[in-house]
Amino acid sequence: MAEDLKKMYRTVMDDHFSPNMEIAFVDGDKRQTLFYEKVAWVVDDVQKGLRYGENPGQEAALYRLVNGNLVLGETEMIQPGRYLVSDIELLQSGKHPGKTNLTDADNSLNILRYFTGRPTVVIVKHNNPCGVARADSLEEAYIKANMADRVAAFGGCICLNQPVDKATAEAISQQYAEVVVAPDLEAGVVDIFAKKKNLRVIRIANIGRLQTFVGERVVEFKSLMDGGMIAQWSFVPQARSRNDLKLAECEYNGKTYRIERKPTEQEYQDLLFGWLVESGVTSNSVIYVKNEVTVGIGTGEQDRVGVAEIARDKAYRKLADRYCFEALGIPYNELSDEEKKREIDDRVAREKGGLIGAAMVSDAFFPFRDGVDVGLREGVSAVIHPGGSLNDYQSIEACNEARATMVYTGQRSFKH
Repeated sequence: MAEDLKKMYRTVMDDHFSPNMEIAFVDGDKRQTLFYEKVAWVVDDVQKGLRYGENPGQEAALYRLVNGNLVLGETEMIQPGRYLVSDIELLQSGKHPGKTNLTDADNSLNILRYFTGRPTVVIVKHNNPCGVARADSLEEAYIKANMADRVAAFGGCICLNQPVDKATAEAISQQYAEVVVAPDLEAGVVDIFAKKKNLRVIRIANIGRLQTFVGERVVEFKSLMDGGMIAQWSFVPQARSRNDLKLAECEYNGKTYRIERKPTEQEYQDLLFGWLVESGVTSNSVIYVKNEVTVGIGTGEQDRVGVAEIARDKAYRKLADRYCFEALGIPYNELSDEEKKREIDDRVAREKGGLIGAAMVSDAFFPFRDGVDVGLREGVSAVIHPGGSLNDYQSIEACNEARATMVYTGQRSFKH
């Protein structure tokens, strides 16, 4: 049985999807049609499409938009020809990409588009970021993003906003990754990556123009089990600068509640960084950020206080693993020396999982103060969320009691 499963993962299928696809929106005599063509790559002198879908046995195809225009209301969708993931250049494939490789790359770019200028690295696993970091060098940004959750980053998709240099390539090559996405590779980097024969190395020149995709929309389609389909505009974060944030304030039973302390410069940076990373995290979600590095990411939970606790617990576990790996070169879970384990645990406990002075980010409002209290008990100093709960006054009071600050975005950021 195990061998059969391994064989399925090795098998390259000839999919049965048509070479072209059209999607038409019709309103009386007005017809807007989008024209697509299937994407394939030449791998080992053979033309191949997507390796498979989410699982072996699920055929899949990638289509790029080649013609057509779509205007819905006052929103005009991205025009054909501005390609990113739908027109990738495979510099090294080993195994050519499957659906999950490309959706991971797509969500990496979805986040990365908001971070131009300083070196930034996004690592995505199962379509959720596990580590995001900005730094003064690309190597430093990668190391910080990787060490934010070294365990989850194993086999992930690494997306970088600058050409990969040798130092960064060597650092990446120390771990196992499925995909590396970058605008370019400096001389000698291909030789470094070639030692990882199954690593998919993807060059997307348009990453250099990622900022032009900020604020742009596409139409998202969700197919239902009965063949029905939901179409929606893609999400665009409106809060992208300090001026877009509002200090928390609300009225309750005739009384006005206001946050007492404004964020510091560093807190504003972390709040905005975290809010934009949040746009690529599956809901319900809460994340923690410190010095423009993710500390703990909680995803896909049904209750907000629960996901705040999960993100907190992950921060503790990941920091313990990081300290163990840096000191001893082994994962924390493999550490058998009880004395050294206690030393690491004590250090992590003193530092509260790295959460002291961190920013807490929520994709929707906190319905009660219990969610905010999870972070405040760990030393979180700033909170960002949409606002709008009837009980916002509770969260404001909680922050004021802890001398923490809080801002509203005025916009929910669900992602399902």
